[in-house]
Amino acid sequence: MKKTILITTIGILLYWTSIAQSEMTLYNSYINQADSLYDAKKYVASANEYQKAFDANDGKAYSNHRYNAACSFALAGDSVKAFYHLFYLAEHPKILYQNLSHITIDSDLYSLYESEQWPKLILLVKANKHLAEKDLDKPLVAKLEKIHYEDQTYRKKINSIEKKYGRDSEEMKNHWSLINEKDSINLIEIQKILDERGWLGANIIGTQGNSTIFLVIQHSPLEIQEKYLPMMREAVTKKNARASSLALLEDRVALRKGKKQIYGSQVGRDPDTGKYYVSPLEDPENVDKRRAEVGLGSIADYISNWNMVWDVKKHIERSKK
Repeated sequence: MKKTILITTIGILLYWTSIAQSEMTLYNSYINQADSLYDAKKYVASANEYQKAFDANDGKAYSNHRYNAACSFALAGDSVKAFYHLFYLAEHPKILYQNLSHITIDSDLYSLYESEQWPKLILLVKANKHLAEKDLDKPLVAKLEKIHYEDQTYRKKINSIEKKYGRDSEEMKNHWSLINEKDSINLIEIQKILDERGWLGANIIGTQGNSTIFLVIQHSPLEIQEKYLPMMREAVTKKNARASSLALLEDRVALRKGKKQIYGSQVGRDPDTGKYYVSPLEDPENVDKRRAEVGLGSIADYISNWNMVWDVKKHIERSKK
């Protein structure tokens, strides 16, 4: 299953059309329930909730949600619906799913591997990948794919290790040590690329490669983030980086320097209760205006992924404390 919250928003391209706020709220409600049921290994129920979300929006969906639905359907033993969603992603002209390295190792889809449909699907994904990368710097793309894999793989295991052993367990501490070690190695490679070639755009290293540069810097020490923040700002003006990604980096740097974040992208967790909250935010009443300017959805929809409800008054009160 490909989760994108907190870790990354790239990897599976999004396809979305504007919908009413009420429809989005209903859609997110079903999606959150589907995700929770997946985590509880109730795959039939999870798949049904995903389908309810899509039906509530005339069959349209975020592509990462459609992929996750395919995983739940596959785990529930419904290969017909699993393949329907996967072929939709691979064939839709505005999506053209191309993440070959992920789909071919995703254990959620193992039950589909023996189907005669599987080779056809993989041929489509390969073709999409080849089309997207035909003019790219392929050796650099391959290097960034490896870095992306290491940046994401160990972070995806955080929740399961925490649930099994606890937030303060030795297992959790050892896992974070492993993540930090991988981050340090990856950062050396990314700094070399940035220092020698600048912030490369998707036209040279692909969408995932472009995202990988951001991810590694986003996970780096403050002094590194401050060093490359001006470069990323310039990259956004040249369309070599996404404004929404820059917003996340701006927020993280601001908080680390003791300031308030601007776009509300950073979520904290109370060490005593374990509950999530939006980290201190500048001018919270107008945060959605700023988010819209950089291509981000409303903060209410964003934090619903952590089962939070946006209450500006409560946020102001908490920030004062």
